[in-house]
Amino acid sequence: MAESLAEAGAVVGLVARSNDLLKEVAEGIRAKGGKAEGFVADVSDEASVAAMADQVKQKLGVCDILINNAGMNNRKAVDEFTLAEWNEIVGVNLTGPFLMCRAFVPGMKEKKFGRIINMTSIMSHVSLANRTGYSATKAGLLGMTKALALELVSYGITANGISPGPFETEMNRTLLEDPEKNRQFLSRIPMGRWGKPEEIGSLAVYLCSDAASFITGTDIVIDGGWIAQ
Repeated sequence: MAESLAEAGAVVGLVARSNDLLKEVAEGIRAKGGKAEGFVADVSDEASVAAMADQVKQKLGVCDILINNAGMNNRKAVDEFTLAEWNEIVGVNLTGPFLMCRAFVPGMKEKKFGRIINMTSIMSHVSLANRTGYSATKAGLLGMTKALALELVSYGITANGISPGPFETEMNRTLLEDPEKNRQFLSRIPMGRWGKPEEIGSLAVYLCSDAASFITGTDIVIDGGWIAQ
């Protein structure tokens, strides 16, 4: 998404806990003629988000587009969860988007323009066994998205969700590298393949464009047909 938005002309502010990862992605964007700056932060930590938001404003100005993409999964039975593990997944998947919106929405309100995209997941619509924490937080994020859309509509700000199905990302690396689990997932995808990250990039660019100015409070599923079954 960062690469696609940069190609479309956006100045991209990248946020991650890893400075090395930020440098790698930013350098890749710059190598293609784009503009990008990296900011180290933990989105689940209030002080970290506040400090990062100040840095973003100083270096890049008011944020026009906010994509809440940080996420984690913990595939285990509910009775095997510790409270610390539960709090961690809630902190990243749900508290993180709240803190980021609270930090950047004021600037959007002043500018009377904004685009918020929350990465929900097909697990906010359907679920699988051992996804209690993930599904709970993603369903909560979908609810937050709808509420934000109604709250911010008078300020020229849209809020939408993108619900990916199985994609070739780091979070799914263990599934991709396990032949049997990979086969099981592919059997549930009508298109018979995993999604490619650049396909989400194109969708994000569209939702941030003037062409999508009448779209708010909804969730776009991009899953190869998974939840149509």
